[in-house]
Amino acid sequence: MGNRQKPRALPEYENVQEREVLLRRTWERLDPAFRTPNQVLGRRSTIGCVALEITQRCNLDCTLCYLSENSESVRDLPIEVLFNRIDRIRETYGPGVGVQVTGGDPTLRKRRELVEIVRRIGERDLRPSLLTNGIRATRDLLEELAAAGLFDVAFHVDTTQRRKKYPSEESLNAIREEYIERARGLPVAVIFNTSVHAGNLEEVPMLARFFLRHSDVVGMASFQTQAVTGRGEWRDRAPELTPDAVAERIRRGVGLARLSWDTALVGHPKCNRGVMLATTRDQAIDVLTDRALFERFLEQFRHVPFDRRDVPRTARQVIAAALREPYWLLRGGAFLAGKLWAARKALWRRERVGKITFFIHNFMDASALDPERIRNCSFMVMTEEGPVSMCEVNSRRDDFIWKRVPLGAHPSGPRFFDPRTGRFEEA
Repeated sequence: MGNRQKPRALPEYENVQEREVLLRRTWERLDPAFRTPNQVLGRRSTIGCVALEITQRCNLDCTLCYLSENSESVRDLPIEVLFNRIDRIRETYGPGVGVQVTGGDPTLRKRRELVEIVRRIGERDLRPSLLTNGIRATRDLLEELAAAGLFDVAFHVDTTQRRKKYPSEESLNAIREEYIERARGLPVAVIFNTSVHAGNLEEVPMLARFFLRHSDVVGMASFQTQAVTGRGEWRDRAPELTPDAVAERIRRGVGLARLSWDTALVGHPKCNRGVMLATTRDQAIDVLTDRALFERFLEQFRHVPFDRRDVPRTARQVIAAALREPYWLLRGGAFLAGKLWAARKALWRRERVGKITFFIHNFMDASALDPERIRNCSFMVMTEEGPVSMCEVNSRRDDFIWKRVPLGAHPSGPRFFDPRTGRFEEA
């Protein structure tokens, strides 16, 4: 991976040696074909993110759903089990990893327990994220979670949820705007997730424009192509529904001739792709157009934590530190000058410059799991068996959620929690 020169004036993770070991482990887990200079896993990240499922219950009945037919009958895991899984995430992947607090919908968990879970994740030097449909994610709940260390909130809103009086993605923008205002001003990053299917594919350009307009609050928009898995009612995936089709419609929406989807690789190329844009009131600027510069960035900043909750501050710190080095002063300076020139009109008018990332997840059908993609997965679920690919968990969810879970030491001997009954049992 080459010699790395530490960037001056930027903090690094406390235990760099530990991260080096974990990054090397991730790198060696990847198939050789994917150990490329633009690969994020193993170079800067030990994993993309890890899901912590704190309930199997949900307050919506989506036409595309990764839960199983038996999920609603499963009792919530004891908080001590979840704390243990949080500790295992930290041991497996190290500090700074994003942990999705999810379900079902995690807001159905007791509020006190949800806050304790978020706080525990933060105390372990991980980054807690709330993945919710937003129905119960009130402003005061988000405030309390932010005070407990919540790093970001990801609202999932789309037409698969069959919300009354909202037949289209465009009509659902009213709900998205309501959620944006709930989160505005809080010290959390805001993400929106959208499941893409044949019925809303042609609305993706409109959604891309919507998220661009709200990039003062929304930092990421994730589009997830339909997968035939779980208890979802729609069992056929339209042939035109591909990551390429979604990417093209995002491009149309942002109004650029092309987008640099191939600059960054996260895990397997058939699973994920992303692009980062700088935004002004009426303009989007692709900031991943120089792949060689991005590869150098991955190497030189591999142990520097970035806070996406405050993008302007983070960007200023990175630019100030990078431009002290000859390479970044020349190559990076020229790159930055080109982007500033592209935004010159907005800068002259003193408009706010924002940032948004568009991401595409291409989840697999339960009946068509690709072992190569499983081996190179970037999105894990922490289970009692350890981290397992999200697609694999979704394909056989009952195998995981029905298992008796061992508990800590007890004077009377080994004990287990039975999620089918909610009872604590002796061995």
